[in-house]
Amino acid sequence: MRPTTKDLAKAAGVSLATVDRVLNRRPGVRKETVDAVTAAIEEIGFERNISAANLARSRRYRFEFLLPTAGDQFLETLASRIEEARIAFAAEHTEVRFRRVLSDDPHQIAAELARLGPDEVDGIAIMAPEAPQVRDATHRLYERGVKVVQFVAGQLGGPEVDFVGVDNNAAGATAGRLMGKFCGGRPGRVLVIADTMNARDNVERRQGFDRILTTDYPDLSALPSLETHGDPARTRRIVANLFENFRDIAGVYVLSSETRVALEAVSAVTDLRRTQVIAHERTAFNIAGLRSGELDAVIAQNPGHLVRSAIRVLRARCDGREPIASQEEIRIEILIRENLGHEDPDHSVARD
Repeated sequence: MRPTTKDLAKAAGVSLATVDRVLNRRPGVRKETVDAVTAAIEEIGFERNISAANLARSRRYRFEFLLPTAGDQFLETLASRIEEARIAFAAEHTEVRFRRVLSDDPHQIAAELARLGPDEVDGIAIMAPEAPQVRDATHRLYERGVKVVQFVAGQLGGPEVDFVGVDNNAAGATAGRLMGKFCGGRPGRVLVIADTMNARDNVERRQGFDRILTTDYPDLSALPSLETHGDPARTRRIVANLFENFRDIAGVYVLSSETRVALEAVSAVTDLRRTQVIAHERTAFNIAGLRSGELDAVIAQNPGHLVRSAIRVLRARCDGREPIASQEEIRIEILIRENLGHEDPDHSVARD
């Protein structure tokens, strides 16, 4: 039979109350006592039943997703998946909520994070652009005892918090490989569009994309990244100028998860069916583009898996456990018209 806490207390020569304080990392226990309990755990092979312990203490987890205010279909899909998770995880004593409160102003994001503490939330998943202010505010939040997951987009430096999302450098390299193959040796330029290059995921995708084109497809030249900032009029104007000045544009690569503003601007000046077009994320707009032939490929990550993974990672950290790395790996999916199936893109289901 599995050793119990009574067995552990006996092996360590301490009381059950002391074992409980050590296992739950409560203050007021001498280092020698903690060491004795730790040694006894190793000696008798004690494995804590986290679920039973949480049930006995009526433990509830309080998690929040902080999402950008700006965003189109991909953000709406994430919000829908969070709502699904809220219902599904309620039976596991886990409260899940989200707020779309983060602007592109790093000072506003830092102020929002500064208002959070362990009294109102146990863990948060943050989807924010990269900035020193955001990194430092995340570090301070972590120091206050709130568990943190970087969600979809990460921050360099700061505390070693978990990241949930695809390997964006690999995703960009995948786009580069597809673009090179689709162009079939035809020389030309590639128009690269993003909502902002302050987002770490966009930067890493661009790095991966450039690496493959430079190394393996030297006849293709990627133009400097065009930032839309979600402004349709600005995007239409700049895209029109680029197509006027560069008559050899052979492909279009949209780095960011929201593609509608970018591709509507491109379609206003050229026939997308005659240009190789690659985008990211499975949204209704992108699926319609694949079906019509205006999009050649979409590189996606499952939004439901993203949300569930973030919740599981936060729970593991709250319990003092290591997350299961293989379970939380977010796979890169390549979608083309031929493998879409017939399901509604907003209600696709993938197991994880």
